[in-house]
Amino acid sequence: MIYHGIRLKAKAGVTQEQIEEALESMRNQGRLIPAVKSFVVGRDFGGDFDCGAVFVIEDLDSYWEYLTHPAHAHTDRIGMPLVEKYDSYNITDDDDPEMGTKIADLHRRRYESDPELAALVSKLP
Repeated sequence: MIYHGIRLKAKAGVTQEQIEEALESMRNQGRLIPAVKSFVVGRDFGGDFDCGAVFVIEDLDSYWEYLTHPAHAHTDRIGMPLVEKYDSYNITDDDDPEMGTKIADLHRRRYESDPELAALVSKLP
């Protein structure tokens, strides 16, 4: 299993409505993307972040499905412009010593196939 987590801190001036729209879009990812086995989206109390999410995904093929799903792309496009601070991480119980490299390769492929997304990501702090 892969536990994909993100933590976000909103920029100054971002409204509560904008934050709620982004959180609802993340919840929608969990509901709509078949590869997501379970998820949680909500406020973050563990540091200098406002909110976060964790999506539970079975394997690399499912992770690719999650990354490339239109619901995920929608969240990126409405959410990334709101972000002051961002952290993304993956935790897995898979014993494959190359798992980190394989996950990074999926992200690289995604950015290469979507220049608009790559530009959004490049603007993140």
